[in-house]
Amino acid sequence: MQKRSLTFHMSQALAQGALVALLVVGLVAGTAFAAKGGNGNGGSLALVMVEDANANGLPNYTETVTFDVSSTADKPYVNVRCYQGTAFVYDAWAGYYEGAWFGQTFTLSSNSWTSGAADCTARLVTWSRNGRERTLATMGFVVDA
Repeated sequence: MQKRSLTFHMSQALAQGALVALLVVGLVAGTAFAAKGGNGNGGSLALVMVEDANANGLPNYTETVTFDVSSTADKPYVNVRCYQGTAFVYDAWAGYYEGAWFGQTFTLSSNSWTSGAADCTARLVTWSRNGRERTLATMGFVVDA
């Protein structure tokens, strides 16, 4: 009976180890692929660090980022939204065309986001002539604390 129990526990431990390995590989691959950001709908975007205070090459709370944008749209915009769990903490827009106002950088903080890490999504969008929003590309990224 004890041998069967030991075998059962060992097989469960191996299964858990395999699951953890798959999750780690998925997170690493997801981060690498997220940097590409294109989905074939007329554009692509890639995260670019503007200010990297700790020189780790990754976005952190209060740092500044921009996006390398490629689009066939007349007036593309980038929208960045961030969440801490279910709490919506950041929403910012920038026009990525000549003559757009307010610049093309995003400082990763807000009145609602006073510290800590967040999960963010950047969307490359444009609007049709009848005012419908059209998403050209999306990418997810994690902002560390």
